[in-house]
Amino acid sequence: MFCSKTVFRCFKTLERLGDRVTGAAGPFFVGLAVILISAGTICFFDVVMPSLAYPWLGGPICLLIAFNLLVHYYLVVTTNPGFVEELPRVAGKGFLWATPRNMSKERPLTEGVRWSTELNVTKAELTKCRKCGQQKPERSHHCRICNRCVLKYDHHCPVRINQCVGLYNERHFVLFMAYLCISTFCFCVLGYPQFFDALGLTFKRDPWPHHVPVLLYIIEFILSGVLCFAVGIMLMFHLWTIGHGETSVESQDNEFYSRMAKNRGEAFVNSYDLGISRNLQLFFNLGRGGYPFYTLLFPFRILPYTDGRSWARREGLSRHRGIRMGEELTDEEDL
Repeated sequence: MFCSKTVFRCFKTLERLGDRVTGAAGPFFVGLAVILISAGTICFFDVVMPSLAYPWLGGPICLLIAFNLLVHYYLVVTTNPGFVEELPRVAGKGFLWATPRNMSKERPLTEGVRWSTELNVTKAELTKCRKCGQQKPERSHHCRICNRCVLKYDHHCPVRINQCVGLYNERHFVLFMAYLCISTFCFCVLGYPQFFDALGLTFKRDPWPHHVPVLLYIIEFILSGVLCFAVGIMLMFHLWTIGHGETSVESQDNEFYSRMAKNRGEAFVNSYDLGISRNLQLFFNLGRGGYPFYTLLFPFRILPYTDGRSWARREGLSRHRGIRMGEELTDEEDL
């Protein structure tokens, strides 16, 4: 017993040390990401772009992809995820803020949700955080690194954005990953002839005709292939969780709830799961009552469908089915 407690304390100490290190190194990771993304963009437009068969057609498309990539990254890094002690946000003004559909008929927040006349909406249950003492609505979690409770907490991302992914920046995070996959895929598919030239495998005697150094292009091309594969897997996982009405941490919790309910001979039902199509619409806030679908093609800023204190649920459910009161995992117990 003494040995197990000692080992547990050692792991907890290492965990806290790791949190501090990643928190302190976060700005350096973001700086490195900015350098690599910028260098990759320059490599593409200097080396690959001039060789396109139809630059008048491919050029604007490539510029739009690059614009989305850069702006969504800027927004996911600079938009805080939403903290429980903050007031609900209102839409800003400017060319990057999208206009909702049927703006003249736009309904104000009702019970914290703009689509409340079309959805089964319930107020979120409040619990007191054991770590910071804040009253937090359901789907909120306490981040060990930020030391604050985040609305609709998904995860803390120190390597790419140096902050949490939550209610107000999760959309930008997913779209950033999507455009990163698209851009790196295009780089690899369209830029492989120049990659072979840079490696000297085409037996061309002409000197490298581009402004970008050969070594930089080789590094960026290889990095693009690795990122396309790795980020593509992450993107598919996030889209899967979104389609099932979950965040990353909730997908782990729900597996635990499913086992618990199954042991009692019951079936666990996620009350936030409204079906893949509606879940995606709510996440991106699209369609009737939300924003136009073109907001996926341009990096507009939009508000989520809720303020994080009320949630749309399945008809007839005000909480998860198969889980009894008091059985929800706390931040201390999250798997």
